[in-house]
Amino acid sequence: MQSLKWSVISFTEKGAELAEKIKRLSKEQQLPSEIHTYHGRKQVENLNAWTKEQFSLRNAIIFIGACGIAVRTIAPFLKDKLTDSPVLVLDEAGNYVIPLLSGHVGGANEIALLLAELLGAVPVITTATDINNAFAIDVFAKKHELSIDKKEGIKKVSAKVLEKKKLSMTIAPEYAAKVDVAIGTPEDGQKPEPLLTLIPKEYILGIGCRRNKEEQELKAFAENCLKEAGVDWKQIRAIASIDKKKDEKAILKLAAEHGIPFLVFDAETLSRVPGTFDTSAFVASQVGVDNVCERAAMAACRDNGRLVLQKRAENGMTLAIAKEDWRLTLYEE
Repeated sequence: MQSLKWSVISFTEKGAELAEKIKRLSKEQQLPSEIHTYHGRKQVENLNAWTKEQFSLRNAIIFIGACGIAVRTIAPFLKDKLTDSPVLVLDEAGNYVIPLLSGHVGGANEIALLLAELLGAVPVITTATDINNAFAIDVFAKKHELSIDKKEGIKKVSAKVLEKKKLSMTIAPEYAAKVDVAIGTPEDGQKPEPLLTLIPKEYILGIGCRRNKEEQELKAFAENCLKEAGVDWKQIRAIASIDKKKDEKAILKLAAEHGIPFLVFDAETLSRVPGTFDTSAFVASQVGVDNVCERAAMAACRDNGRLVLQKRAENGMTLAIAKEDWRLTLYEE
C-alpha cells in the first residue's frame, strides 16, 4: 500500500483517546503511514478550511464521530473519484470503520481493513465489487500503475463483471512486446472501441527548485516540460527529488493535484545513481550532490530507466523526465 498521510480528527475526549490509540498502534505495527491527530474543538478553528487543506494535499481523512458530520464537511470539496482524498468514519468506541469516499483508487477500503485489524473493529465495506468478491478494474489499474482514461468506463466494466458477463482486454503493440505470455492471434483486424482505456504510468518527473517556489510557476514549468517531451500527466508514476525538498509546498501541491506519489532520496543515494548527468558545482555545494532532477528521476525508476528529457532549467527550477519499462504482472513478485 502506498504510504499516505492520515489526518485523524475527533470531536470528543473519548474520540481523541481513540485517535491517539490509532497513532500508537500504527507505530507499533510499523504501518507505512504518517499519522497526524487533531482535536476538532481545540486544534481546528475552521473545520471547512482544515478539510479543504487535507483535500488539497490528498491526505487520507479519518473522522471519529457521526457520518453526518463527515458528509456535510467534505461535500463542498468533492471533485473527481480518481483524485479525491480517501475519507473514512470511525465511531468513537472504535467498533465500526466505514470508508465513505475513494474506496478503490484512493485506498479508503484498504485503510478500513488496516484500521479494523488494528482496533478489532468491523469494516463496513459497501463497494459492489468488494462485497461480491468480484474483479475491480480501478483496483487492477492502481495495482499495475495504470492511469484511467474517461472514468465513466469504470461503471460500464464493473456492470459487466457484476452481471457475470465475460470481460475482454487487449494490450497495445508497444507493450505486448514486453510480456512473457501473449494471448490472441497475430491478425490485425478491426477492433471495437473499448469500454475503458488504461494508460501505463511509465514516466518519472525529477524536480529541483529554490525554497518556497511559487506553486503556479512550478506547475507551468512542469507542464511546458511535459509538452516538450510529449508526455501526459496520466503517464506519470511519481515525482522525485532530494530529501531536502520533502516539505516543499509547490512540489507537494503539484503531486497532490494529480494524485501522484512524491518520492525523495538523500544526497548519498542520488550520488550513487549511475549515468552521465548535467552537473553543477554550485548545486553540489548547496545540497551535497551535483544534480538533483536527473538523478532523482533515475533513482525512482524501477526497471531499465533512461532519461527522455534531460535537465531543463528556468528561474530557479530544474526538471528532467525518465522512462522505465512497464509490464503487466499476473502475480505478486
